[in-house]
Amino acid sequence: MSATEPPPGRATPTPPAPPTSSAPPPAPLSASPPPPASATSADPAAPPPPAAASTSAFALSRAQQEWSARLRALGTERLRPHADSRDPGRVNRPLLRELGEMGLLGHAVPGARPGERVSALDLCLLREALAYSCPQAETALALQGLGAGPVADGGTPGQRARWLPEVAAGRAVAAFALSEPGAGSDAAALALRAEPEPGAGPKGGGAGGEHAARRWRLSGRKTWISNAPEADFYTVFARTGEGPGSRGVSAFLVPADRPGLTGAPLDMLAPHALGTLTFDAVPVTGDDLLGAPGQGFPVAMRTLNLFRPSVGAFAVGMAQAALDASLQHAAERPAFGGVLRDLQSVSHQLAEMATRTEAARLLVYAAASAYDASTGTGGDVARRAAMAKLMATETAQYVVDTAVQIHGAAALQRGHLLEHLYREVRAPRIYEGASEVQRSLIAKELYRTRPPRTGRPHTKESPT
Repeated sequence: MSATEPPPGRATPTPPAPPTSSAPPPAPLSASPPPPASATSADPAAPPPPAAASTSAFALSRAQQEWSARLRALGTERLRPHADSRDPGRVNRPLLRELGEMGLLGHAVPGARPGERVSALDLCLLREALAYSCPQAETALALQGLGAGPVADGGTPGQRARWLPEVAAGRAVAAFALSEPGAGSDAAALALRAEPEPGAGPKGGGAGGEHAARRWRLSGRKTWISNAPEADFYTVFARTGEGPGSRGVSAFLVPADRPGLTGAPLDMLAPHALGTLTFDAVPVTGDDLLGAPGQGFPVAMRTLNLFRPSVGAFAVGMAQAALDASLQHAAERPAFGGVLRDLQSVSHQLAEMATRTEAARLLVYAAASAYDASTGTGGDVARRAAMAKLMATETAQYVVDTAVQIHGAAALQRGHLLEHLYREVRAPRIYEGASEVQRSLIAKELYRTRPPRTGRPHTKESPT
């Protein structure tokens, strides 16, 4: 049995059993090849069957829970040594290659397997499990998928064939370059310019079809770009001017060796491979386009709709790790003639942490299942994804902070699990759409989809 193969089986509409430390023990790990699609073993490289029709309340099958447990074991046994062997704040290529060799990157890189879609639910289970046992591996995996997503969505067959297998194998590093110094949450306000070159015709042959002969020069800056400046290529969103706001944005695949493209790393609170990019008249052509001119913003949003629920899964994994650490600490720490768990104030905190974590987990799974059921085109996908990310990231912040309070000063020592989680948990409330943006999106979707009002509006009767 390969330990990275998603399990067969459907979600069932019964109360869920969370993947906590009480989950079944991991099965023996092996690198055996995946069985045929009709097999019933939990081999991790084959896609699972479609999600259940119900997406609002369900539980994972036992096979799915066991797969998550095996992934947590893999994170500790095979991935954490690679994560610890490199300085934080840099791209860890040995870790990426290990993720590729294990087949895990194939579950995060859209289009890595011809004819197969990324399962949003599998991606969530994978990110949650790795966040629990090796957050560095989780982040490396997620950034590969995010950077490659626009290539799978809008790339030509040549672009897909050139880059997606390399990203899925961990041999090429991808980056998603959307944010700018003046355009973070308001992504449609980006200012990176794609200036047309004089004499570049609107039509021509080649891989880019009718736009292949077009040429632009990219000028401006991007910042807070994951994997910058060490990525091998960037999916870059620039203003080409076909229309106002988001309608004038195009997406380009820009290899890192293009002349005029430079970058610098950023030193962040939680060290990650994050940096700035400077575009000094960087040449791009119609062959570098991802999709049609002026259609870059929808490419970015479709990619984010797939990955936003799994950002919530990342947060749930961290929350579960903090909760489990708190349960153990409260059961062992002497206090006032007993142990911490005997204090009602502490036991109630633990109960609240567990309840919020489970609620967040259910929203994440529901959003992922809705995405899978509609192949990403359902009318409620954006709303569900926003709710899942909002609830899970805010919950994780609360759970980790409360876990620090239960542990006391020991949790603030450098090298403590909670010290690490305390720094890690803050960023997900900002990236891929800040919490405030998610609330605005949810409200917009609520009004867009509300049923028409029937009957007369309620009015207060006038006095007679």
